[in-house]
Amino acid sequence: MANLQRLGLTSPIRRFIAKGRSFLGVCIGLQILFGGTEEGGWHECLGIIPGVVRRLPPGLKIPHMGWNQVKQKTAHPIFDDIPDEANFYFVHSYYVEPEDKSLVTGETEYGVSICSVMTKGNLIATQFHPEKSGEVGLKIYDNFIKFALGANESRR
Repeated sequence: MANLQRLGLTSPIRRFIAKGRSFLGVCIGLQILFGGTEEGGWHECLGIIPGVVRRLPPGLKIPHMGWNQVKQKTAHPIFDDIPDEANFYFVHSYYVEPEDKSLVTGETEYGVSICSVMTKGNLIATQFHPEKSGEVGLKIYDNFIKFALGANESRR
């Protein structure tokens, strides 16, 4: 967040999302959408999604690095042609807790139930790294592009 603020990017990101433009956040790109994070004490984030970013609980291997399944909680175009409980690659020490649980589109178990995919309107974000997740990760990007193009067409 400090770097986004220093570079003057927080307001442009907020405006972009507020205009209803399609946005894909990956890993920390998911986390910065929330109200604040426990990382390094308490820090304000973009505040676009009500909720907090919490550290994974003690006793777990941190950072969580490796493959884990994503349980699809809600049907969404981001999951088109992706089997339920497909494996994706994670690298993180923190996870998001949205106040509105209906925004949790995909969930992963890692000591706690992690929101691994969050959607709200044209906003999509993943805790995992699609770019490191092989074929299913590439399909996430393909689905997002189709989703974004369809959203742009409907606004014309």
